Amino acid sequence: MRKVLLLLFLTISSTLLAQLPRSLLKSTEKITTFSEYDGSMYMKARYKESSVINEKTGTYDVKLKYNIYTDALELTQGSKLYEIIKSPTIHARIDGDYFYYCDFKSQRGLNRDGYYILVELNDKYRIYKRLTLKIKEPEKKQHVNSGLTDPGELRTVTSYFIEEGGIIVELPLNKKDILAIFTDKGAELKEYLKKEKIRLRKEEDLIRFVARYNALKSAEDNPSQSLLTNISGRN
Repeated sequence: MRKVLLLLFLTISSTLLAQLPRSLLKSTEKITTFSEYDGSMYMKARYKESSVINEKTGTYDVKLKYNIYTDALELTQGSKLYEIIKSPTIHARIDGDYFYYCDFKSQRGLNRDGYYILVELNDKYRIYKRLTLKIKEPEKKQHVNSGLTDPGELRTVTSYFIEEGGIIVELPLNKKDILAIFTDKGAELKEYLKKEKIRLRKEEDLIRFVARYNALKSAEDNPSQSLLTNISGRN
């Protein structure tokens, strides 16, 4: 799968690497709000060797890290901090993860724009994951007169989505809820979960589950052109 995603990147990028133009950068400020919190607002603490692909101008090698809190791809030049401008035509690869800025909508027509990480590419659909932060504020310790507090905490939350034609549906990570959205093939999928011992919180198993649903739909006498037609979305 990683090879397929890499080929996707190569087809939309130039073979000539050049210096990242300033037109792709936006100046930003370092956030210190969470400096005393446990956890991190970054996907990974260190800058990683990365590629930025602008569909109009080519490919550029830089060092990036993803700020989950601001939903931004950050880099430094000298003492200054920048982020890559957010555009559907500008993508990035960071340490094997493929970031796309997408203007998705939910089945109810609500905007769901932001950076999504592509994990599965299919002729009919794509599966993305999106990172958000769960923030726990500091709390004063009970029965302590010193005024000490428990530190705040940042925890990364990973959500998965199936996308087709710019419409996305979140994929629940427990059996009961995921069967509730794939209702038209519920019986077959329930048996598949049991037989294959599918663990939905495992990315590879979640991909297998959606592929099974796609196979069941494709085997119908009159298969729907849209995989999401009978999916009951929650977002």
